[in-house]
Amino acid sequence: MGMESALENTITKEAVEKYVSRVIESRLQKAMEEFVERNDIRLKELSLIERIVRVEEELKALRESSDVQFASLQREMNARFEAMNTRFEAMDSRFVSINDRFESMQREINARFSATQWMIGIFVGIPAFIFAFFKVLEFMK
Repeated sequence: MGMESALENTITKEAVEKYVSRVIESRLQKAMEEFVERNDIRLKELSLIERIVRVEEELKALRESSDVQFASLQREMNARFEAMNTRFEAMDSRFVSINDRFESMQREINARFSATQWMIGIFVGIPAFIFAFFKVLEFMK
């Protein structure tokens, strides 16, 4: 029985080692799978968070860029409006000077027309007056 008991102890010891080895492998494999799944989920969450942060940073950069572009466009438009305003003022002063010239020409034309009327009146009126005067004199004779 001594040998049998030693053999049983050896088999039992080997069986226990195999059993423990299988149990450890299966549980270790499950634990590793769970660990990997949890870390995959965390990795995906971290990846999503990183993406969200990058998107937010990009949006912030775009907003700042658009603000700078808007300010630049605003300055450019103000400069253009100032230039147009200057041009309109120059045109307005030209129209005023043209209007002054037309008024001056109108006064000169009116003066010449009045002088022409007086001249016509004098050149036509004096002979007509003289003719009428002589007619009256003839009539009185």
